[in-house]
Amino acid sequence: MSRRALGVAGLLALLAFGTWMAWSFVIDDAFITFRYSEHLAQGHGPVWNVGGDPVEGFTNFGWMAWHALAAWLEFDPVIVAKVTSLVLAVLILVLLLRATEGAGSVVATLAFVLFVPTYFHLAGGLETVAFAAVVLRAAIVGTRVIEGERVWDWEPPVLLLVAGLLRPEGVLATLPAVAVWFWYERDRPGPKRWLVAAAVAGLGYFVWRWVYYGHPLPNTFYVKFGNLDAGLVWTQDTLLLFAPLLLLTLSLLVWRDTRLHGLLLLGTVLATGATYALSGPTMDYLARFAYHAFPVLCLGAGLAVARFGPRWLAAVAGVAAVGWVAVLGARLPGLPVIANYGVDLHRAHMAIGEGLARANADVPAEFRTLAVSDAGAIPYLSDWRSIDYLGLNDEAIAHGADPTDVVRRAQPMVIVVTSNGPQVPPVKYGMRVREVTAGYTHVAGVRMREDYWQHVFVVRGWAPGVGAAINASVSEAQRTYDPGRYELTINRWLDRLSGRSGS
Repeated sequence: MSRRALGVAGLLALLAFGTWMAWSFVIDDAFITFRYSEHLAQGHGPVWNVGGDPVEGFTNFGWMAWHALAAWLEFDPVIVAKVTSLVLAVLILVLLLRATEGAGSVVATLAFVLFVPTYFHLAGGLETVAFAAVVLRAAIVGTRVIEGERVWDWEPPVLLLVAGLLRPEGVLATLPAVAVWFWYERDRPGPKRWLVAAAVAGLGYFVWRWVYYGHPLPNTFYVKFGNLDAGLVWTQDTLLLFAPLLLLTLSLLVWRDTRLHGLLLLGTVLATGATYALSGPTMDYLARFAYHAFPVLCLGAGLAVARFGPRWLAAVAGVAAVGWVAVLGARLPGLPVIANYGVDLHRAHMAIGEGLARANADVPAEFRTLAVSDAGAIPYLSDWRSIDYLGLNDEAIAHGADPTDVVRRAQPMVIVVTSNGPQVPPVKYGMRVREVTAGYTHVAGVRMREDYWQHVFVVRGWAPGVGAAINASVSEAQRTYDPGRYELTINRWLDRLSGRSGS
């Protein structure tokens, strides 16, 4: 076996090992997408509540549509999301190998596979790895055009369209590469036709979703966008995390023959991160949003190291860059939470959702109503009509309505209140808890981890039956998943992997 083949086998082994270590992880937000996918597959359209006013509580239409196909085929959406992301992670590895050479290939690929967050983003259920793969491919297509190579006329416009369907900011992220391609190919009719076709398709999609949902932007935009202070913190954290990769990519500007490559890659990174720098993204666990441009930085670092003359300089730069991202990636503050999040989600949110589904036999469909702030696994697994009083899936709240008034008017059968301890908070996400739970019975306080609880309230007349179903499900899950352990430590995760945990 050749040295290169051994190296590829080693990279794949590392990728497989990291995937295994993070496989239990799935993020609650992924179930928001899966709920829309399920309803689309059932013929109700991409809606939060069947029969309700359409609201766009997701930002990944293409990912949602892919999982609607999976739901129609009756595949488990969590498994489909993980396997799809794993395949795309292998594709990223292949793209990096083919776009770099020598020491540059070693640096680019090792930085990718030794970055611990890679595996949690792969397993998490969201479109993170898929979006990163499309952005990387667009950047590579741009570099090939700069080098005078011919690319398929259809590929850059399709990448632009796919990126925009995966995330709204995908158009910005792939625009630098598409602009470079179009400039070089501007005298040929083929590229123009494909670009017009992609623009028509993209505009048609935009008009449809504006008409269908009633707003030009996803509902989440109106809840989250505009926190410049948080955006500044995000930018500083991202610069620190990827500093060596960014510096190596910047070094491409030094050499005449790589200057355009460097400008394109840096432009892609800036265009990808601009939205997040202005919005201060929430749910940014393990640099999730910065990860969208991470493979592009791996590519830039690989191209730069391959350009270094002295071998010792390439070795030092490569070890420093790979070691930096590997160490900082393994020491990100949120890692203990995320490493244990999957089992914690099973014994809290998922257990409550499954408990509500158990109660369906005794609760007529018209009474299956729910208010919740963690609008993921609980609404998805129960499939009850749900109010998201955080506002991500509720237009009225997203546009300024008082959550207390919205929930009181709806009078849902079940209200789930998140807290940081066993005590019920007086206010949560603007909802005055005592007011909305008047006439309800507190049937369960479900502990997820040491600082996170879900308190379940049920209308008094229904409390005994619904409460019993929820508590039976929760008790079973608490016995199954890390019983008695709630601490946020890496050791709990490692104990579980080694079989020393009780789960």
